[in-house]
Amino acid sequence: SLLPPQFSGLLGTVYRRGNLSFTRDGGALISPVGNRISLFDLKNNKCETFPLATRLNIVCVGLSPDGSLAILIDEEGAALLVSLIGKCVIHQFYFHKPVHSVSFSPDGKKFVITKDNVALMYHAPGRKREFNAFVLDKTYYGPYDETTCIDWTDDSKCFAVGSKDMSTWVFGAERWANLIYYSLGGHKDIIVACFFEENSLDLYTISQDAALCVWQCDTELDGLKPRAPQDAGREKNDEEKNDEEFLEESKGEEIHGKANPNEQETRDKVKYSRVAKYFFNKEGDFNNLTSAAYHKKTHLLVTGFASGIFHLHELPDFNLIHSLSISDQRIASISINCTGDWIAFGCSGLGQLLVWEWQSESYVLKQQGHFNSMVSLAYSPDGQYIVTGGEDGKVKVWNTSSSFCFVTFTEHTSGVTAVTFTSNGYVILSASLDGTVRAFDLHRYRNFRTFTSPRPSQFSCLAVDSSGEIVSAGSQDSFEIFIWSMQSGRLLDVLSGHEGPISSLSFNPMKSVLASASWDKTVKLWDMLDSWRTKETLILNSDVLVVAFRPDGKELAVAALNGQITFWDHENAVQVGSIEGRHDLQMGRKELDKITAKQAAKGKSFTTLCYSADGQSILAGGLSKFVCIYNVKEQILMKKFEISCNFSLDAMEEYLDRRKMTEFGSMALIDEGAGGEDGVAIPLPGVKRGDMSYRHFKPEIRVTCLRFSPTGRSWAATTTEGLLIYSLDSGLLFDPFELDIDITPSNIHKTLLQKEYTMAIIMAFKLNEKKLIQEVIEAVPSEEVDVVCSSLPDLYVEKVLEFLASAFETSCHLEFYLIWAHKLLMLHGQKLKTRSVKLLPVIQFLQKSIQRHFEDVSKLCEWNIYNIKYALAISQQRGMKRPAAEASVDEDDLNSDSDYLM
Repeated sequence: SLLPPQFSGLLGTVYRRGNLSFTRDGGALISPVGNRISLFDLKNNKCETFPLATRLNIVCVGLSPDGSLAILIDEEGAALLVSLIGKCVIHQFYFHKPVHSVSFSPDGKKFVITKDNVALMYHAPGRKREFNAFVLDKTYYGPYDETTCIDWTDDSKCFAVGSKDMSTWVFGAERWANLIYYSLGGHKDIIVACFFEENSLDLYTISQDAALCVWQCDTELDGLKPRAPQDAGREKNDEEKNDEEFLEESKGEEIHGKANPNEQETRDKVKYSRVAKYFFNKEGDFNNLTSAAYHKKTHLLVTGFASGIFHLHELPDFNLIHSLSISDQRIASISINCTGDWIAFGCSGLGQLLVWEWQSESYVLKQQGHFNSMVSLAYSPDGQYIVTGGEDGKVKVWNTSSSFCFVTFTEHTSGVTAVTFTSNGYVILSASLDGTVRAFDLHRYRNFRTFTSPRPSQFSCLAVDSSGEIVSAGSQDSFEIFIWSMQSGRLLDVLSGHEGPISSLSFNPMKSVLASASWDKTVKLWDMLDSWRTKETLILNSDVLVVAFRPDGKELAVAALNGQITFWDHENAVQVGSIEGRHDLQMGRKELDKITAKQAAKGKSFTTLCYSADGQSILAGGLSKFVCIYNVKEQILMKKFEISCNFSLDAMEEYLDRRKMTEFGSMALIDEGAGGEDGVAIPLPGVKRGDMSYRHFKPEIRVTCLRFSPTGRSWAATTTEGLLIYSLDSGLLFDPFELDIDITPSNIHKTLLQKEYTMAIIMAFKLNEKKLIQEVIEAVPSEEVDVVCSSLPDLYVEKVLEFLASAFETSCHLEFYLIWAHKLLMLHGQKLKTRSVKLLPVIQFLQKSIQRHFEDVSKLCEWNIYNIKYALAISQQRGMKRPAAEASVDEDDLNSDSDYLM
């Protein structure tokens, strides 16, 4: 019953690190989220995560000017060339070293990347068909330290490169006779950003110590003279040419800039002079400047600081428009859209993504994931919402169709351990280590009930019965289960009997029975109707970690510490099956582990279980990158999903790299990356810059919670990466019919004559001619409608409904089309409900057409009934002898006819 679902979305994380980029029209934002990218459509309020991933976290993204291609580069310099239209990987490339920034030229013909102390210019891919999409054109040398940022002139003739050696270099994309490459100084700290003025060589440079230099150029862009062909660079000697033949890839043309050119070299050449220098932190309340963006048309400069404050200035006069604090973490990335109205900010510390409209001073988008890892999730009964709880104490509710979080509850003061919806879908319950269970109302967005225990207890699990009236939570320190009433908020009972921490609770969906699992190697079943007496005690061989009822309530699944999943007939307390799942979990080895993954796996087990909506399969996950789907009846593994391929996370590899093991221990013990952002580069005595407590760490890959959607079309997992959704409703529909047969009216008529009605309808919709569709649908006999409707693919169900809605307005075949609409909605109602947001216009259109017919026909029927009754009354008055029984039968017939039409 389970087709392999496809990855359909990443929720719960909106920004990790790297640069934000607006799309060409300025209506959507591309944000790097770990090793994936998400597209936030700000106009239609939707978010989509692309189904592709890099090997490590993405650090920079470059968008082509036409908006069709993107280059994604990860921490080690591995690049993916991605089509934003097809959402697929076109080419892979490796730059061999970490890359700091990437930028396409405005004409789209070249792109430049900065790595080490060089800038590399490549021919932009996609202009012509080539075997290698990344062809190196020129290598620019000049800076002594690592290069950090790039900006192009509007006509793509020159670009500027900033460096950590406090200098900025202006290079030409072509060789210009009057432009020698020299450095611009004037700063006392790392260059964060450099920007050209619109249609000019005038330059602004901004350094980390919050200083801005304004550089004026004595030459316009039109004044750049092309170099004569004969002296365009010295000729390579034979040795160099021979060397290049043996290299794997050509180095391209090498261009060396001079830090201090002499007077003779600078005569009649382009000259820069510093006309102004401005400082941001006159008040002294800001620390390092961390990011900047400039909009050339409106002369708007936006700068972000490590304290979470941003400034808006108008250049070149440096007039402050406004400043605002948007976070208490450093602003890692800033981007301005093409119109200059919206500014996007990314804060990597808290994973915040904000889009600010500066003129109206309002947020267009304000999203933040969980600060720490997510621990628990639950679907609403209609599958439209997902609630998540995290170690940061927040409870967030996400819309599955838009992928946005629309409410965050922050009442808990410690980590949330479990969340759930009640059966009506309007109340969320959450249990926390702060000793409270809270109930939140989704109508008014408030915490309307707080349940507590007589003595403070840390709650580890939570369950609510099918009526939504009884709330239960298990304690991990007092080994008791607490039962409260939702109506009154009072504690009804405390269930004792377990001799270890309570690890999991689950109510039987069909009966008032509560199952509780504990580390004392037992599962107890408590009968709510029999004053909470222990109905059964199931004894297992190992500590019980999780328990789950099948949706029909007839079977109980239990996962224990020994890696086994056992299935129980809880009515008779008999075990009906078991799965040995430890080998399927396939643990990875952490960088600092002393033992191999195979040895470590002996102590590992599944920590979360979930039945599919039909109860035929079970999902299982734990401290591993794999989620396993088992068939319950056959007790076999159906499919294993690899949740992540991100090697920036720990425990991803089964075997450690021998090259990272030294005689002193693992290389992972050395804090290499600590000097990157907030840390201290070299912790020498007397160094005060940076945070001495900053540590570089790798989060471990794990699956904390799995849940199946009530619709049965998708399932979700909370992992280290975020909330991942796997869905059967993938947008692309592969239709093999198109490949077999020429779809023409004559072929459709032939298919119709052979009485292959479903095939004929599909072919007619592919041709999309209304008259032909009408002809085909009306040719289906009314007794065959049921069979045809059940065999229609999902995609065509929507199309047929849309056609019916429009046909109702003109057609006279009212009953025939009503049969079609009735059968389609009865057979495909559940599937259509999952896409209710998308289908609402079609359904409303259909309802409107039927309603109009109902009003017209019911008026006509009422008028006819009245006339017939009147005629009968007149005939009786005139003395026409009619048997009384016959008259009463006629009247009953009329009334039943009118009821049918109603």
